[in-house]
Amino acid sequence: MGILNALFGKSTDNVSEYIEKGAVILDVRTKSEYQGGHIKNAKHIPLQELGNRINEIKKLNKPIIAHCASGMRSANAASLLKTNGIDAINGGGIGSLKRKILS
Repeated sequence: MGILNALFGKSTDNVSEYIEKGAVILDVRTKSEYQGGHIKNAKHIPLQELGNRINEIKKLNKPIIAHCASGMRSANAASLLKTNGIDAINGGGIGSLKRKILS
């Protein structure tokens, strides 16, 4: 499991730490996925739009927990955000992130 975590940037241990730091939850799924159900107060920016909206994320001035359906797109999102100087982690899929937040 360690190799998968390294490849996809899963940070199961860091989610609670990031929540304590006031992190913004960023949902990078499509509009229809988001409309089908989302984490309360999550900011929605589809992965395809994220590159063009980096300044919007920077203005939040908060760490970011990116998530999607399975953890693949959110890994890409976290990597893109880090490349742009934003403190971000991959929260994984929506189901597992909900469990981490509620625990």
